[in-house]
Amino acid sequence: MAKRNTYREDEDLEERINTKDLRRVVRYLRPYKGRVAKILVVVILMSFILVAVPYVTKIMIDSAIPHKDVRQLIFLSVVLAVLIILYEFGLRYRTIEITRVGQLMLKDMRRDLFTHIQTLPFSYFDSRPHGKILIRVVNYVNTLSDTLSSGLINVISDVFTFIITLVVMFALDWRLTLWSLLLFPLLVLWVRVLQTFQRKAYQRLSNKQSNLNAYIHESIAGVKTTQTFAREREQFEAFQEQQGEVRSAWMRAVHIQFLMWPGVQSIATMTIALLYYVGIMGVGGVAVSTGVLIAFVGYANNFWSPVIDMGNFYNQLITCSAYLERIFETLDVRPEIVDAPHAPDLPTIRGAVDINDVVFRYEPDGRNILNLVDLHVRPGETVALVGPTGAGKTTIVGLLSRFYDVTEGSVLIDGYDVRDVTLSSLRRQMGVMLQDTFIFSGNVRENIRYGRLDATDEDIVEAAKAVHAHDFIMDLPNGYDTTVEERGSTLSAGQRQLISFARVLLADPRILILDEATSNIDTHTEEALQAGIAHLLKGRTSFVIAHRLSTIEHADQICYIDHGQIMEKGTHEELLRRRGAYYRLYESQYAAIRTGLEEGDADADDAR
Repeated sequence: MAKRNTYREDEDLEERINTKDLRRVVRYLRPYKGRVAKILVVVILMSFILVAVPYVTKIMIDSAIPHKDVRQLIFLSVVLAVLIILYEFGLRYRTIEITRVGQLMLKDMRRDLFTHIQTLPFSYFDSRPHGKILIRVVNYVNTLSDTLSSGLINVISDVFTFIITLVVMFALDWRLTLWSLLLFPLLVLWVRVLQTFQRKAYQRLSNKQSNLNAYIHESIAGVKTTQTFAREREQFEAFQEQQGEVRSAWMRAVHIQFLMWPGVQSIATMTIALLYYVGIMGVGGVAVSTGVLIAFVGYANNFWSPVIDMGNFYNQLITCSAYLERIFETLDVRPEIVDAPHAPDLPTIRGAVDINDVVFRYEPDGRNILNLVDLHVRPGETVALVGPTGAGKTTIVGLLSRFYDVTEGSVLIDGYDVRDVTLSSLRRQMGVMLQDTFIFSGNVRENIRYGRLDATDEDIVEAAKAVHAHDFIMDLPNGYDTTVEERGSTLSAGQRQLISFARVLLADPRILILDEATSNIDTHTEEALQAGIAHLLKGRTSFVIAHRLSTIEHADQICYIDHGQIMEKGTHEELLRRRGAYYRLYESQYAAIRTGLEEGDADADDAR
């Protein structure tokens, strides 16, 4: 698990290019090896054409022109034209196919990243800003586009061209070839020096872009709070600070990046100048014809052009390595909750739940969140969990849904340990509704149907009526087809919860978990809701976490949880008779209600 951080903190990265990450990128080419093979054939043919053009030019200068052989000159001119046309057609094919393969690789990488993120535990999303997760799926993968679309296969083309050109150059004149390689070590040294600075510069840029993205995401999510407290100026100043750091990091990275190409180009130009000098002056016993010298200059261009391209690719590789590291760091996060090997599906359940002496800790060496919790529920029973905040109520139902695994003990459903069956078969038979309900962008009908994708419109309406959501939905501008914004921002908190409740009920779960599910619903709506869902709870095992004790008075079992333990257990009447912790909680709530009523009556008397 990566280090926890906020938008103010940079994430750690490797100091050097990770060759393992590069090998993993190459593996994304494997599904398209047929396409790649065709591209490579065209690339090899283009390399031979690049070698043939200077040689044809040599023959024209050394043979056809001195001997005034017009027929040979016309023939060679036609050959030269055909070679250039073939090269241009090959270039077009290579460019289109390489782009297609690169985009297919990006699609696969983005798919793997998104799919993998869906399997990660809640703790992963709690440990970092969501903006830093989003930038991996979108920005970082997009940044790889040019490198994967052209660089990876183009560099193969450049290697072929480099090798073939070098062989032909040695065949023509080995002395002149050695002179052309004289400055090659200088190029290697230049690249090696720059790579260290460039790597660090793009690491810093990657961090600052990630921080800015996280800050923007957080600011958008909290814009209502910002406006409520009139903190727009402070938010703007923080934004300016973050984007200033991105701009500074970007300019430094660009300054270093653009040192690569001028350096390589300067070395290439000096090499060509050296070839002219050596060839004309006959330095070191070099004696070549004008045609050979012109051909050599052409070959030198063919030789240095791939070198420059490979330098540029290396340049891109350094740039992308920081992003690759982030992408693969995310892919390497292992889901904490996975199916056991050869785990069977959980068959259709009746709903018997046995929580046997469960101990739970979030961290192996952390404190116990639950301490020897023992609870047994018969099919169809309703169990209420009450107690102070942080007592462990939500953790208990989280273990039941296997969002976490027990540290000690076991959780059984109809005798099956939840760790021994597949997650999908377990969660398909559960309906979970949390206090923080989530509404997807779309219309009301689609949000309710999310609970069961094959549900008919009649099923959706029936579920909405059962939870008393139908009336308010019909009052919306387009009824069930009314478009709701992201997170249901155009709906009230109570309306969002009612839609979410209809979604859960539509799934027809065998076990129903309600975690403060009615906290944002007014008293009148809550009474109607309780009456509407009473028949739906029959025959369905239900766990209800509630602070309002009035909502769970008719539960079959009420468990008072505190300090990770079940302190009291029984029916509402039994617990009141014991006059223990539940009784004190019940009395404190009704004392508050009575005080509120008395104050309301006093205000009414004063008004009269």
